[in-house]
Amino acid sequence: MRSLTINLSLAVAATFGLAAFSNTVRAADMPVEYPPIIEAPEPLPLAAVGGWYLRGDIGYKLYQKPKGSIGNRQWGGYDGGGGTVDTWPYTVGNHDQMINEKMLGALDIGVGAGYKFNDYLRADVVFDYETPAKFKGSIWCQDAGTCSTGAYIGSERVKIEAYSALANVYADLGNFHGVIPYIGGGIGASYLRTSDVQSAAKGLDGKSPKGDGKWNVAWALMAGVEYPISDRLSLDLGYRYLNLGDAQTASVTDAQGVSSRMKYDDITAHEVRVGLRYYLN
Repeated sequence: MRSLTINLSLAVAATFGLAAFSNTVRAADMPVEYPPIIEAPEPLPLAAVGGWYLRGDIGYKLYQKPKGSIGNRQWGGYDGGGGTVDTWPYTVGNHDQMINEKMLGALDIGVGAGYKFNDYLRADVVFDYETPAKFKGSIWCQDAGTCSTGAYIGSERVKIEAYSALANVYADLGNFHGVIPYIGGGIGASYLRTSDVQSAAKGLDGKSPKGDGKWNVAWALMAGVEYPISDRLSLDLGYRYLNLGDAQTASVTDAQGVSSRMKYDDITAHEVRVGLRYYLN
């Protein structure tokens, strides 16, 4: 009897064990339900942030050929012996104009401050100083006694230094893998000063005209690229076409009392510039 009771207990336990195992297997076969995945919306683009910046630049100017001349076509006339003043050689051709003009390159240093309105528009004001550039040219001989047949002589030399202030506006054209190309334009004023004048057109004292200064309207066209070095500092590589206006010497007076000066018109340059921009905020 005891044996029968033990066997019956074992059978019941085995039955319940099989049932529990069967339920476990069934539960394992059921698909697992995961919580729904909620995708976060894409962040909206941030509004462009403006800010003030400072800039410093260094560049090298390659000048185009300016136009040199004697300012007064009547200067240098002489008494041909008949008691009247002849305006030779200016009555024939354009002998008041120089030929073979050229202007050597010069170093340019600039500083400025500006404001970036958004990712595409900014403006600044820049002040530049240019080291004296050497002008060379040839002029019609002014001495009737030694150049009676007429000749050009290459005796024109002068140094021209420039100061300029320009207000500029730029369009940044987008960010291409960290490089930001731009174009721009500017207008302002320049002050051109001559020095070390060596000219065939000499005054009564036998000396060349002295140097003089002249204010002009100046303008520029720019293109280049900005490369951010850090959050606040950027490298600027640029090209600038700059029109500085005209330069002149002081006046001299000839034997007939006619005054004139040497003029150097249309002083323009192509410039390569390297600079840094530092954003204040």
